[in-house]
Amino acid sequence: MKNLRSLLVLALLFASTAFAQTVSPAPDAAPTPAAANGTGRGGRGGNARSIISPEVHPDRTVTFRVRMPNAKSVSITGADWTDLGATIPLTQDETGLWSVTVGPLDPMYAIYNFTIDGVMTPDLNNPRVKLRTNSGSPGSYLYVPGNPPEFWEAQDVPHGNVEVNWAKSTIIGDTRAYNVYTPPGYDASGATKYPVLYLFHGTNGTPNDWTDAGKANFIEDNLIAAGKAVPMIIVMPWGHAVIGPQANTNNAVFERYLLEEVMPAVEKKYRVAAGRENHAIVGLSMGGGQALNIGLSHLDLFASVGGFSYAFTAATLQNNYAELLKDSAGTNAKLKVLWLGVGRQDKTVGYANNKKVSDIFYDHGINHVFFEMDGAHTFAVWRKCLAEVLPVLFNDKAVMPSKAAEASTPTVPTAQ
Repeated sequence: MKNLRSLLVLALLFASTAFAQTVSPAPDAAPTPAAANGTGRGGRGGNARSIISPEVHPDRTVTFRVRMPNAKSVSITGADWTDLGATIPLTQDETGLWSVTVGPLDPMYAIYNFTIDGVMTPDLNNPRVKLRTNSGSPGSYLYVPGNPPEFWEAQDVPHGNVEVNWAKSTIIGDTRAYNVYTPPGYDASGATKYPVLYLFHGTNGTPNDWTDAGKANFIEDNLIAAGKAVPMIIVMPWGHAVIGPQANTNNAVFERYLLEEVMPAVEKKYRVAAGRENHAIVGLSMGGGQALNIGLSHLDLFASVGGFSYAFTAATLQNNYAELLKDSAGTNAKLKVLWLGVGRQDKTVGYANNKKVSDIFYDHGINHVFFEMDGAHTFAVWRKCLAEVLPVLFNDKAVMPSKAAEASTPTVPTAQ
């Protein structure tokens, strides 16, 4: 246990250092056999990895490894490619190396953890770290490339930039960062102004979630290149404004932070097109609740509002937005886009809870999209939701359906 505790400290130190760095895309290639054999070098004194984990094989099976000679049990937990509650045990060999091979797996960029003698840890041999804000160990990412590349992978197209903006928040009382994606050609376009999407992460997340795990920049790059989405600025703030005993005030403080500090700063620094019709607000899980609450409360600022696997209940809708529900004609006139999405196997916010919110909107004549797909409370769902909503945003030809249909997403003409 002493050795495990020391490794955890090292992992957390690595994670805290990584959080302070500028956003950069994860490596596109799986680790090489040379790394597996410990022949790679890097940095002073070398940086060989004698154990490779995860190792993605040509048939898309994946081997996970960790050397823990004194451990009694090792398992993979919280894996995105399972139902999140599943446990995948590793077996130990005579050298103390624990391992398991799973799959073949579909192409994915998935989050997982190890649990070693009851203690949750990241995969100690995996440099791809998933940071968390509030609780639990940092996680690890598994990257199984697609062939051809998936819609969320980096493709051979022009790429936008992701910039980290550090600023002191007088409302929150700390210095924090928000990330801003600008589309390909932004710097060279002179006076061109762009619509803006404010995009929020979920509980326990960080400002990097939508680029590290969500691949939002690559998704938008690929859609722009295919002529399916309007070039836009995407702003990704840190949604945890209050951490600790007063966390129940988080959403109220975050709303002030967004409206009074982030938005004015973004619109001063970046070439943002004026007018509510050029402003959208979307989020996942906790961020989905934040986006729906802020957006529906400020239709003077946002003409497009959306949530994925949203922490927003039917009771909240009925109690806090009764006037919007009563005035369906007025609400439909103000909302160019109202877009909701969820995985059918979501047990965290609950598919049925999200569906009930959609049903209430439809019952009151509020036009919107309700997109559902197989999947749990994971980025596999949220990446797909983002890829579906981006072509709708700021598209003059997009029309919200007036009632639920088997095809969850309306046909949207190619963005021009």
